[in-house]
Amino acid sequence: MRVVCHACTADVGARERIGRRDTCARCGVDLHSCRQCRFYDARAYNACREPQAERVLDKEHGNFCDYFTPLDAGVASGTALAAKVETSVGTGTAPTGPRSVDARAQLDHLFRRR
Repeated sequence: MRVVCHACTADVGARERIGRRDTCARCGVDLHSCRQCRFYDARAYNACREPQAERVLDKEHGNFCDYFTPLDAGVASGTALAAKVETSVGTGTAPTGPRSVDARAQLDHLFRRR
């Protein structure tokens, strides 16, 4: 599995296991953090999709989470779209794309005026 740093997108290399104190050689960010985990989701409860994981307040720094699984580089490349949608939600602009158009059409059809 290829691991990519979430902060600087540097290729960390092929790693099967990441220790709590491991950092990115390029920017120095902790690699064993929530932001680097495949279960991290800012929209989920406690920003984690793993229901049994304990709550971690600081998502940027290293932690002792037993459910930590490094985010695969192939999956990380797809998170750019998720980050774009996440930032657009914070600014109050709606995301655009085929799924949002379909959803809008369904809502218009459901709540059409007579």
